[in-house]
Amino acid sequence: MSIWTRISEALSALAKGEGLGAVFDRLRQPPERSVAFTIAVIALSAKMAKADGQVTRNEVAAFREVFYIAPEDEKAAARVFNLARQDVAGFEEYARRIRRMFGSSTGPVCDLMEGLFHIAVADGHYHPGEDQFLERVAEIFGVPQPDFRALRARFVPDAAPDPYAVLGVTPDTPMPEIRRHWRQLVRDSHPDVMQARGVPEEAVKLSEKRLIDINRAWSEISAREERQEA
Repeated sequence: MSIWTRISEALSALAKGEGLGAVFDRLRQPPERSVAFTIAVIALSAKMAKADGQVTRNEVAAFREVFYIAPEDEKAAARVFNLARQDVAGFEEYARRIRRMFGSSTGPVCDLMEGLFHIAVADGHYHPGEDQFLERVAEIFGVPQPDFRALRARFVPDAAPDPYAVLGVTPDTPMPEIRRHWRQLVRDSHPDVMQARGVPEEAVKLSEKRLIDINRAWSEISAREERQEA
Protein backbone atom coordinates (compact mmCIF):
# COMPACT_ATOMS: atom_id res chain seq x y z
CA MET A 1 0.00 0.00 0.00
CA SER A 2 1.49 3.34 -1.06
CA ILE A 3 1.89 6.20 1.38
CA TRP A 4 -0.65 8.20 -0.64
CA THR A 5 -3.26 5.47 -0.23
CA ARG A 6 -2.62 5.56 3.51
CA ILE A 7 -2.90 9.36 3.46
CA SER A 8 -6.26 9.12 1.67
CA GLU A 9 -7.45 6.67 4.33
CA ALA A 10 -6.31 9.00 7.12
CA LEU A 11 -8.18 11.91 5.55
CA SER A 12 -11.30 9.80 5.04
CA ALA A 13 -11.27 8.97 8.75
CA LEU A 14 -11.71 12.63 9.68
CA ALA A 15 -15.14 13.27 11.14
CA LYS A 16 -17.33 15.88 9.49
CA GLY A 17 -16.16 19.32 10.49
CA GLU A 18 -12.82 18.11 11.84
CA GLY A 19 -9.75 20.04 10.80
CA LEU A 20 -6.63 18.53 9.31
CA GLY A 21 -4.84 19.03 12.63
CA ALA A 22 -6.84 16.12 14.08
CA VAL A 23 -4.72 13.77 11.97
CA PHE A 24 -1.63 14.62 14.00
CA ASP A 25 -3.32 13.58 17.24
CA ARG A 26 -4.08 10.11 15.85
CA LEU A 27 -0.99 9.06 13.92
CA ARG A 28 1.65 8.81 16.62
CA GLN A 29 3.27 5.42 16.08
CA PRO A 30 5.26 3.88 13.20
CA PRO A 31 4.34 3.19 10.45
CA GLU A 32 1.50 5.70 10.75
CA ARG A 33 3.97 8.43 11.74
CA SER A 34 5.46 8.40 8.24
CA VAL A 35 1.98 9.22 6.94
CA ALA A 36 1.68 12.05 9.45
CA PHE A 37 5.17 13.30 8.52
CA THR A 38 4.14 13.61 4.86
CA ILE A 39 0.87 15.32 5.76
CA ALA A 40 2.79 17.68 8.06
CA VAL A 41 5.17 18.77 5.29
CA ILE A 42 2.27 19.42 2.89
CA ALA A 43 0.17 21.18 5.53
CA LEU A 44 2.94 23.45 6.79
CA SER A 45 4.00 24.17 3.20
CA ALA A 46 0.46 25.34 2.53
CA LYS A 47 0.56 27.58 5.59
CA MET A 48 4.05 28.82 4.63
CA ALA A 49 2.77 29.74 1.18
CA LYS A 50 0.79 32.49 2.88
CA ALA A 51 4.01 33.88 4.34
CA ASP A 52 5.31 35.08 0.98
CA GLY A 53 1.88 35.37 -0.58
CA GLN A 54 2.27 32.90 -3.43
CA VAL A 55 2.99 29.36 -4.47
CA THR A 56 5.48 29.23 -7.32
CA ARG A 57 6.12 26.43 -9.79
CA ASN A 58 9.58 26.05 -8.30
CA GLU A 59 8.12 25.47 -4.85
CA VAL A 60 5.76 22.83 -6.25
CA ALA A 61 8.70 21.22 -8.06
CA ALA A 62 10.73 21.31 -4.84
CA PHE A 63 7.96 19.49 -3.02
CA ARG A 64 8.06 16.82 -5.71
CA GLU A 65 11.79 16.44 -5.05
CA VAL A 66 11.00 15.63 -1.43
CA PHE A 67 8.03 13.40 -2.20
CA TYR A 68 7.45 11.55 -5.45
CA ILE A 69 3.82 12.02 -6.46
CA ALA A 70 2.49 9.71 -9.15
CA PRO A 71 -0.25 11.15 -11.39
CA GLU A 72 -2.87 8.98 -9.73
CA ASP A 73 -1.85 10.34 -6.29
CA GLU A 74 -2.04 14.04 -7.14
CA LYS A 75 -5.62 14.30 -5.88
CA ALA A 76 -4.61 13.11 -2.42
CA ALA A 77 -1.72 15.57 -2.24
CA ALA A 78 -3.90 18.44 -3.49
CA ARG A 79 -6.58 17.59 -0.96
CA VAL A 80 -4.13 17.84 1.95
CA PHE A 81 -2.79 21.15 0.63
CA ASN A 82 -6.28 22.61 0.16
CA LEU A 83 -7.50 21.39 3.54
CA ALA A 84 -4.57 23.15 5.19
CA ARG A 85 -5.14 26.34 3.21
CA GLN A 86 -8.83 26.40 4.14
CA ASP A 87 -8.45 25.28 7.75
CA VAL A 88 -9.17 28.09 10.20
CA ALA A 89 -6.46 26.70 12.50
CA GLY A 90 -3.24 28.67 12.22
CA PHE A 91 0.18 27.21 11.53
CA GLU A 92 1.13 27.47 15.20
CA GLU A 93 -1.67 25.08 16.13
CA TYR A 94 -0.47 22.64 13.47
CA ALA A 95 3.09 22.92 14.76
CA ARG A 96 2.01 22.24 18.35
CA ARG A 97 0.08 19.12 17.35
CA ILE A 98 2.97 17.87 15.24
CA ARG A 99 5.31 18.44 18.19
CA ARG A 100 3.07 16.39 20.46
CA MET A 101 2.92 13.66 17.84
CA PHE A 102 6.72 13.22 17.78
CA GLY A 103 7.18 13.61 21.54
CA SER A 104 10.49 14.78 22.91
CA SER A 105 12.62 13.63 19.97
CA THR A 106 14.06 16.48 17.88
CA GLY A 107 15.25 14.25 15.03
CA PRO A 108 11.93 13.93 13.16
CA VAL A 109 11.04 17.62 13.50
CA CYS A 110 14.50 18.63 12.26
CA ASP A 111 13.92 16.34 9.26
CA LEU A 112 10.59 18.07 8.72
CA MET A 113 12.19 21.51 9.00
CA GLU A 114 14.71 20.44 6.38
CA GLY A 115 11.91 19.70 3.92
CA LEU A 116 10.30 23.08 4.61
CA PHE A 117 13.60 24.92 4.04
CA HIS A 118 14.08 23.00 0.79
CA ILE A 119 10.68 24.22 -0.43
CA ALA A 120 11.08 27.77 0.91
CA VAL A 121 14.25 28.51 -1.07
CA ALA A 122 13.19 26.71 -4.25
CA ASP A 123 12.32 29.97 -6.00
CA GLY A 124 15.81 31.36 -5.29
CA HIS A 125 14.48 33.88 -2.79
CA TYR A 126 14.16 33.48 0.96
CA HIS A 127 11.32 35.79 1.91
CA PRO A 128 11.46 37.51 5.35
CA GLY A 129 7.99 36.15 6.01
CA GLU A 130 9.26 32.64 5.38
CA ASP A 131 12.14 33.21 7.77
CA GLN A 132 9.78 34.37 10.51
CA PHE A 133 7.47 31.45 9.80
CA LEU A 134 10.24 28.84 9.95
CA GLU A 135 11.85 30.36 13.02
CA ARG A 136 8.52 30.28 14.87
CA VAL A 137 7.81 26.69 13.78
CA ALA A 138 11.28 25.66 14.95
CA GLU A 139 10.65 27.35 18.29
CA ILE A 140 7.39 25.45 18.78
CA PHE A 141 9.06 22.21 17.69
CA GLY A 142 11.77 22.73 20.29
CA VAL A 143 14.53 22.71 17.69
CA PRO A 144 17.72 24.02 19.36
CA GLN A 145 18.91 27.35 17.97
CA PRO A 146 22.26 25.90 16.75
CA ASP A 147 20.33 23.27 14.76
CA PHE A 148 18.05 25.92 13.26
CA ARG A 149 21.01 28.12 12.35
CA ALA A 150 22.71 25.11 10.78
CA LEU A 151 19.67 24.46 8.59
CA ARG A 152 19.45 28.10 7.57
CA ALA A 153 23.19 28.21 6.82
CA ARG A 154 22.83 25.23 4.49
CA PHE A 155 19.77 26.40 2.60
CA VAL A 156 19.58 30.19 2.48
CA PRO A 157 21.34 31.35 -0.72
CA ASP A 158 22.48 34.76 0.55
CA ALA A 159 26.14 33.79 0.84
CA ALA A 160 28.52 30.85 1.02
CA PRO A 161 27.52 28.69 3.99
CA ASP A 162 29.55 29.10 7.15
CA PRO A 163 30.99 25.58 7.67
CA TYR A 164 30.88 25.98 11.46
CA ALA A 165 27.22 26.98 11.37
CA VAL A 166 26.43 24.06 9.05
CA LEU A 167 27.82 21.65 11.65
CA GLY A 168 26.16 23.52 14.52
CA VAL A 169 29.46 24.48 16.17
CA THR A 170 31.57 27.64 16.50
CA PRO A 171 35.17 28.44 15.49
CA ASP A 172 36.08 28.21 19.19
CA THR A 173 34.85 24.61 19.46
CA PRO A 174 37.78 22.20 19.95
CA MET A 175 38.54 20.08 16.89
CA PRO A 176 37.92 16.72 18.64
CA GLU A 177 34.43 17.94 19.56
CA ILE A 178 33.78 19.20 16.03
CA ARG A 179 34.87 15.79 14.70
CA ARG A 180 32.51 13.98 17.10
CA HIS A 181 29.66 16.27 16.09
CA TRP A 182 30.34 15.71 12.39
CA ARG A 183 30.40 11.92 12.85
CA GLN A 184 27.12 12.04 14.77
CA LEU A 185 25.51 14.08 11.99
CA VAL A 186 26.68 11.49 9.45
CA ARG A 187 25.20 8.66 11.55
CA ASP A 188 21.92 10.54 12.02
CA SER A 189 21.66 11.02 8.24
CA HIS A 190 21.78 7.31 7.41
CA PRO A 191 18.57 6.29 5.57
CA ASP A 192 17.83 3.45 8.00
CA VAL A 193 18.13 5.81 10.97
CA MET A 194 15.86 8.37 9.32
CA GLN A 195 13.19 5.80 8.50
CA ALA A 196 13.35 4.48 12.06
CA ARG A 197 12.39 7.91 13.39
CA GLY A 198 9.36 8.18 11.10
CA VAL A 199 10.67 9.79 7.92
CA PRO A 200 8.95 8.17 4.92
CA GLU A 201 11.14 6.44 2.37
CA GLU A 202 10.08 9.00 -0.23
CA ALA A 203 11.68 11.82 1.78
CA VAL A 204 14.90 10.09 2.79
CA LYS A 205 16.54 11.48 -0.37
CA LEU A 206 16.93 14.72 1.60
CA SER A 207 19.75 12.99 3.44
CA GLU A 208 21.81 12.93 0.24
CA LYS A 209 22.07 16.73 0.14
CA ARG A 210 22.53 16.87 3.91
CA LEU A 211 25.51 14.51 3.75
CA ILE A 212 27.10 16.53 0.95
CA ASP A 213 26.70 19.73 2.98
CA ILE A 214 28.03 18.39 6.27
CA ASN A 215 30.96 16.55 4.65
CA ARG A 216 31.88 19.68 2.68
CA ALA A 217 31.74 21.72 5.90
CA TRP A 218 33.95 19.20 7.72
CA SER A 219 36.46 19.19 4.86
CA GLU A 220 36.65 22.97 4.87
CA ILE A 221 37.13 23.14 8.65
CA SER A 222 39.77 20.39 8.52
CA ALA A 223 41.65 22.22 5.76
CA ARG A 224 41.62 25.44 7.80
CA GLU A 225 42.98 23.59 10.81
CA GLU A 226 45.77 22.05 8.75
CA ARG A 227 46.77 25.46 7.36
CA GLN A 228 46.90 26.92 10.86
CA GLU A 229 49.12 24.07 12.07
CA ALA A 230 51.48 24.30 9.07
